[in-house]
Amino acid sequence: MSEVGGCVCSYVSGDLHDGCMTIHSVDVINGSLLPVLTRDIDNNGGNFFLDFENAQPTEAERQVWEKVNEVLREAVHVLEDLQSYSGAGEAIRQAIQHPNEDRMQEKAWSAVRPLVFKLKKFYEFSLKLEGALHGLLRFLTSTRCSPTQHLEQEQALARQFAEILHFTLRFDELKMTNPAIQNDFSYYRRTLSRMRINKVSSEEESEVNNELANRMSLFYANATPMLKTLSDATTKFVSENADLPLENTTDCLSTMASVCKVMLETPEYRKRFASEDTVLFCLRVMVGVIILYDYVHPAGAFIKSSKIDMKGCIKVLREQQPNSVEGLLNALRYTTKHLNDETTSKQIKSMLQAN
Repeated sequence: MSEVGGCVCSYVSGDLHDGCMTIHSVDVINGSLLPVLTRDIDNNGGNFFLDFENAQPTEAERQVWEKVNEVLREAVHVLEDLQSYSGAGEAIRQAIQHPNEDRMQEKAWSAVRPLVFKLKKFYEFSLKLEGALHGLLRFLTSTRCSPTQHLEQEQALARQFAEILHFTLRFDELKMTNPAIQNDFSYYRRTLSRMRINKVSSEEESEVNNELANRMSLFYANATPMLKTLSDATTKFVSENADLPLENTTDCLSTMASVCKVMLETPEYRKRFASEDTVLFCLRVMVGVIILYDYVHPAGAFIKSSKIDMKGCIKVLREQQPNSVEGLLNALRYTTKHLNDETTSKQIKSMLQAN
């Protein structure tokens, strides 16, 4: 036994293969990063504790971690801005009801302009998120190590991948419950169109030109725009890296889903969470990787031979307070690609039916 940073740890033994350690036996008290089983790590099937609360980057991870961290810092402000987004509904209603009153039109235009610049910022952030995801996937799916070894040994990057998924589902939950977003943007576009017809110049048009407005319109028309961005980005990553076996990406996703499920259903893992918020974090991450897997894997996540234990994952969701997971169950019901395929078992479809 040795004492490291205030934690009592047993000695770790293993074999080094191409820079990746195969760990045979570990016990950690008040610790975080290492498996607690005495089996070869590649056979753990997600049975290790992934420290979503405290994982810090190693030197090997640092360069990628710092780039992604910049994006994640911005993500906090994006969620704050979205959460406080109240819309210009009343001003727009008054403008529509009094089409000949210039004062009402000006008031609505003044109210909606800053909001559309916020929406532009959200859309532009989705592009940064795509870049961050590609950086993480390049590292976590490389052929240096198995997917399980990557996640277990590069926990700071695995944590960032999880934070991106958590942000994505949270953003979409907030967006889905705020109809003002699409209403504001529709009014903005209609008003700009009228101004063009009437040959009224507008400095805003240079800020959100027609091409950008079209892209933003497609983005916000989607019920879950950030999740679609991530799904498309993952699919794009696979197609752009044809030399990388598809299994490296799908196994990374399925292992992450398994890790989350095991941590949530195993009392000795779950009690290590310092905050109850980590439970919801794990649930969001689990659902996020299931959806990505369902888009990337040719046969999807719901087939019998899937590497994701879908029945187990749904069971874990069903065991939580209903009001905390209904949005996540809806994400599986309505944003996955293969749920309604004939290859999906009736039991899984039944487990996902709304109460």
